[in-house]
Amino acid sequence: MGTETFLEFEKPIAELEGKIKELRHLADNGEVDIGSEVARLQNRTEQMLQETYSNLSPWQKTQVARHLDRPHFSHYVAALIEGFTPLAGDRLFGDDRAIQGGPGRFRGRSVMVIGHEKGIGTDGRIAHNFGMAHPEGYRKAVRLMHMAEHFQLPILTLVDTQGAYPGVGAEQRGQAEAIARAIEALLEVKVPVVCVVVGEGGSGGAVALAVGNRILMLEHSIYSVISPEGCAAILWRSGDKAREAAEALKLTAQDLFKMRVIDRIISEPTGGAQRHPQEMVRRVGAAIEAAFAELDNEGSDYRASRRQKFLEMGRVGLA
Repeated sequence: MGTETFLEFEKPIAELEGKIKELRHLADNGEVDIGSEVARLQNRTEQMLQETYSNLSPWQKTQVARHLDRPHFSHYVAALIEGFTPLAGDRLFGDDRAIQGGPGRFRGRSVMVIGHEKGIGTDGRIAHNFGMAHPEGYRKAVRLMHMAEHFQLPILTLVDTQGAYPGVGAEQRGQAEAIARAIEALLEVKVPVVCVVVGEGGSGGAVALAVGNRILMLEHSIYSVISPEGCAAILWRSGDKAREAAEALKLTAQDLFKMRVIDRIISEPTGGAQRHPQEMVRRVGAAIEAAFAELDNEGSDYRASRRQKFLEMGRVGLA
């Protein structure tokens, strides 16, 4: 069992797992032989997980995408990138720890890795500002994108943010302009770009790192122009309507795949990435490798194909 942090809709599963722990405690004390009962409850738990996670609503997927135990940028980099060298600062104002990046090697291929880091634990989340980047974070990303092009390094981005930081200081330092520059940089670079939405993909803060030749999403991740809460606040002037907003936004990987906004859905282990993080990292690694292999076979004009990809998005359903 990967985690003891349960979401609201997982309460029946939590109760079953609680019973299993109680029975195991009794067995450890030598009071009773409960092997068959534990096996029965474990089978029932797996069945409930399968049934629950195969029928998640958009709001429930939003909760899963935000789960604190899902693998973060640092987990993927530690497992998949050899010789990762983090680079700091935008050479204009300062460093932003919400966006991390630097060169490394992915399965024998030199790459530039850039992504959002939400942080682990209370102190880590505060240090990384919960993955909500300031302008200097996006300007750092642009610097690394240009460096990647200079050294002919493919770019890999990992997206996981509720959105760019909306504070006064961020706006004063040009948040919108910094995001626009990041989008422009990804459209301009001549190297292949693979993007993976591993958790939340919220607003322009996510798009700034998600303009790629291949866009992948985890099965229970979300990707939208605005968070459900933000949408509810604008349309209904009430955060209580976040559930309805999630339904209307079409923010799930399944919706976006149908609309051709993304190219592939990476399946998650039963119960979500948070229950089996190492297996999730393995699956993401395999999907990234396959995406780069596809691009290797397509030719070298990555910039033109990437631009065409995004121009065609708005034409879906108009023919």
